[in-house]
Amino acid sequence: MRRVLLAAYRGWDRLKAYELIRRGRDIELMHRALGFATLSLVTLAPLLIVVAAADPLGGGGFASWLADGMGLSGRSAHAVTDITTPPPRVLSTTSVWGGVLLAVFGVAFGGSVQNGYERIWNLPPGPWHRVWRQATWLLVLTAYLYQEAQNHTALHGWPRVTVSLATGALFFWWGQHFLLGGHIRWRDLLPGAIATMAGLVGLRVFSSLVFMPLIVTNAVSYGAVGVVLIIESWLTGVGFVVYGGALFGRWICAHHVHRKPV
Repeated sequence: MRRVLLAAYRGWDRLKAYELIRRGRDIELMHRALGFATLSLVTLAPLLIVVAAADPLGGGGFASWLADGMGLSGRSAHAVTDITTPPPRVLSTTSVWGGVLLAVFGVAFGGSVQNGYERIWNLPPGPWHRVWRQATWLLVLTAYLYQEAQNHTALHGWPRVTVSLATGALFFWWGQHFLLGGHIRWRDLLPGAIATMAGLVGLRVFSSLVFMPLIVTNAVSYGAVGVVLIIESWLTGVGFVVYGGALFGRWICAHHVHRKPV
């Protein structure tokens, strides 16, 4: 028994797994995931709803993508789409100032993600005049989510899965490099992008098993508020995967590729 415990300890030490846990605690991973979820719901979701209302292709927009991303079907999918589908007059009732505020808050969301990546890679905060990077990242994120919504209706089966995984990995690979100002090499960022996509796939499976029945129950018990609570929980999981995937990629590079801190 002692030999087994000793072998397990040596394996744990060789993997440097404690270092990964310590880094997650240092950057306050769960706190950042909660902030990611809040900013997504308050700033990014309204922006995507407006974009979906102006969708020239009519692919279902943000509501259908959200239901599909959470792995929902049947009554749970209808409950989510009912509260996230934009009203017919959303474009005509959105003022110029409203659009400006959405853009400003969206850039703040990009700045939060950038700060998280900087903390993960031990980089100093970027100067304020590089806010154009956050705005560009937000535009590319919107285009990526729009493309995902179109794939939901245009492709099926393995072609759709392949396109979704490839575009997602490319986005998170490019996104880290772009927000970090090119200070980290492309090859060092690839493991994090792959880990992020793997985590999102796992989150989708978890959501279909756990969140799907909870949405139906909460919709009956609490109405729209109960559905929003589940969406917020899912977005927290997305934030955890986005930051956790990048952190895992850095850990891989530091301890199992380069064998020295990045």
